[in-house]
Amino acid sequence: MYFTFYKFSFLELVILGNQKFITGLYIRGAKNFDERMLNGKDENNDLEIFKKLKKLLDRYFKGEEVSFREIPLEIFGSEFRRIVYGILAEIPYGQVVTYEDVAMKVSAITGKKKCCQAVGGAIGHNPISIIIPCHRVVGKNKSLVGYAGGIEVKRKLLEIEGNVNYS
Repeated sequence: MYFTFYKFSFLELVILGNQKFITGLYIRGAKNFDERMLNGKDENNDLEIFKKLKKLLDRYFKGEEVSFREIPLEIFGSEFRRIVYGILAEIPYGQVVTYEDVAMKVSAITGKKKCCQAVGGAIGHNPISIIIPCHRVVGKNKSLVGYAGGIEVKRKLLEIEGNVNYS
């Protein structure tokens, strides 16, 4: 396992992975990132998968609509969390959905009727930020709530995607 860093004006990302897969994309300093995650891993800025992701991130942060589908991911976690992350990955660039919207889709797949809290927990532990766009999930009435990287980072990511309602 390897890691590298990606810096943009208002955040620093930590990218985790191997030669084949991205396994983590964390905002450094976010609630769901612990520096100890880097223990036992080597910094490697030359992995092709890292270079490819950084080029896409460059375009993303310039405001281009980018598809990260060409980046292979390996997502660890329970089946429930992988279902949540699959739903998040389908949220189109520049759009937002509510936590309730996500919970309703999860319920339809799993049959679990009251899963809002579990959905919120899964979203808060998203291991692959931006690619799995948890920043596109908002509260009722489209309010900015709950983002491991902080509300200001969430607001800025939404602004990059053209969501000026959150300025």
